[in-house]
Amino acid sequence: MLKQIEGSQAVAEAVARCRPEVVCAYPISPQTHIVESLGRLVASGELRHCEFINVESEFAAMSVAIGASAAGARAYTATASQGLLFMAEAVFNASGLGLPIVMTVANRAIGAPINIWNDHSDSMALRDCGWIQLFAENNQEAVDLHVQAFRLAEELSLPVMVCMDGFILTHAVERVDLPTQDQVDAWLPPYEPRQVLDPADPVSIGAMVGPEAFMEVRYLAHYKQRQALDLIPEWATQFQQVFGRAAGGLVRAYRCEDAETVVVALGSILGTLKDTVDALREEGLRIGVLGLHCFRPWPAEAVRAALAHVGRVVVVEKSLAVGLGGIVSQNVRAAYPHSPDHVHTVIAGLGGRAITRASLAGMLRSAAGGTLGRLTFLDLDEGLVARALAREKAQRRTGPLAEALLRDVGVVAARPA
Repeated sequence: MLKQIEGSQAVAEAVARCRPEVVCAYPISPQTHIVESLGRLVASGELRHCEFINVESEFAAMSVAIGASAAGARAYTATASQGLLFMAEAVFNASGLGLPIVMTVANRAIGAPINIWNDHSDSMALRDCGWIQLFAENNQEAVDLHVQAFRLAEELSLPVMVCMDGFILTHAVERVDLPTQDQVDAWLPPYEPRQVLDPADPVSIGAMVGPEAFMEVRYLAHYKQRQALDLIPEWATQFQQVFGRAAGGLVRAYRCEDAETVVVALGSILGTLKDTVDALREEGLRIGVLGLHCFRPWPAEAVRAALAHVGRVVVVEKSLAVGLGGIVSQNVRAAYPHSPDHVHTVIAGLGGRAITRASLAGMLRSAAGGTLGRLTFLDLDEGLVARALAREKAQRRTGPLAEALLRDVGVVAARPA
């Protein structure tokens, strides 16, 4: 069913067709439109047999989702940025308890300083929390990944994050093919929990586990994530056969067959990269794109196979391990079958900075010419950085760094009264 619709509303409609029984809602931009839309669907009666719970915080949202899932309900929530960090303890508990909660993360930068725009620092901060992490390239894939996520979570009894770029996707209005209720019902079986709290058969969930079994609990979580490496591509193929379009999977290659250089990335930047590579191909540069659609579990074998014939890899990522460099690229280096020195990290788009085709093209020409460094900050204002460092060298008391930088670029709100 084709519909011109905002990304958040499209996701809400897809989630509703998955028949959640509990939706835990706390607003934080840029995911707010998702839970607002679900709230309207519940209030109107279009989404039936679902309890929509307004909670007082993101921590409460995940705590309620844990309780609902443990009681045998299909549970869903959404968050972003500081909200994801606020619920971090409960996020770890959800995966440690093996509860099949589905959560949308509308990716947004982590403060301080405060920033509401898109990068991947939130989901990357919790990349090892035990949740499966799927990344959407566009709004169509965001819709389709949610349908797949419920089935994956419930088959493995593991929670799943569906990550979509905040504002870039969540607030974009475009044509989306929404699945019908009959299609989703045929694809997604009724929820049959592997564990459930039942007054007629009382048990404890989340009790203390000591050294005698804790390692085994963690190993089984790891084992299930490894099982997902087989299920994700298998179900992506089945999904394409049923719904008539490709979505999800572990990785997807674009013009990589004869590529000398391959760019690896995840999220909405993939579309811009493909357009850029098309233009560079016309210049004779043999460059391809490898899109990561699953980041946890890490698809090492799929990445290794896709890059086996490639002499140079450029990882473009919207996150930063401060003091180290790239996060995604560390995983790519571990999977790359050749010298890790041939894997280059490009940090781009932090805090919502625009990633333009012109900047990507210039960077990729440098890569193809062998002049790209191991670590590059795309479109970094080196003059602004130099002024900040010079100020710190000249005087001890420089004041707040972020506000000083804003004054340097002429932002009125940062000037002293």
